[in-house]
Amino acid sequence: MTAAAESPFSLHGRTALVTGSRGGIGRAIAVALARAGADVVLHGHHNDLDDVEREVRETGRGSTRWILDLSDTAAIPGAVATLPAIDILVNNAGIIRRAPAADHCFEDWRDVLGVNLDAVFQLTRTVGAGMLARRHGKIISVASMLSFQGGLRVPGYTAAKHGLAGLTKALAAEWAAEGVQVNAVAPGYVVTDNTAALRADPVREAEITARIPAGRWGRPDDIAGAVVFLASPAADYVNGHLLAVDGGWLAR
Repeated sequence: MTAAAESPFSLHGRTALVTGSRGGIGRAIAVALARAGADVVLHGHHNDLDDVEREVRETGRGSTRWILDLSDTAAIPGAVATLPAIDILVNNAGIIRRAPAADHCFEDWRDVLGVNLDAVFQLTRTVGAGMLARRHGKIISVASMLSFQGGLRVPGYTAAKHGLAGLTKALAAEWAAEGVQVNAVAPGYVVTDNTAALRADPVREAEITARIPAGRWGRPDDIAGAVVFLASPAADYVNGHLLAVDGGWLAR
């Protein structure tokens, strides 16, 4: 038995699909899964995945590209049919629109719910069907502190992330006995493009940092490690859990 096979965190022989792989948390997750031994299907809205593909291949693992606009939910089942068998699905892709609730237009609401919740359900049930047939699979969605809290000026995003928490539990309740673990990670405040507006506001940035017991914003790699754990055999008995990776934010 090899050392890799003995490790409860090894992903050798597995294929992972990571949505929103181009940068930020998605890129860190894709590379971390490859370092743990998985081949990775890199998803992007546009075919601008050169940098993350290079990083994945530098680990010695294989990579393929899957280019799809996830807002076109009707196209997802047919697009999934072109993929190899997926052992690990990471629902990371998402969008955010900021405006006070009274000014938050319905089109923005629908756009956010469409990508952050509708597409996740459509992709998860489609990929999950193959996992159920094989009686093995790991599904990890990227939730948020706003799966627990209300936030400010992001009603659509908050509603979607609350819905994602509920979907994670609902699918876990149905699929755990079939060998498919469904969980989520809930990042705290992480340095990504989505938080650029917050970090550019000196008042909000200071308020947020002051509340984080760890004393700093998270980095994408902080989230990636939690995803590797949930994707690995070490988490075979973890079902329906939202793992907060927040520097202690919720404990404050």
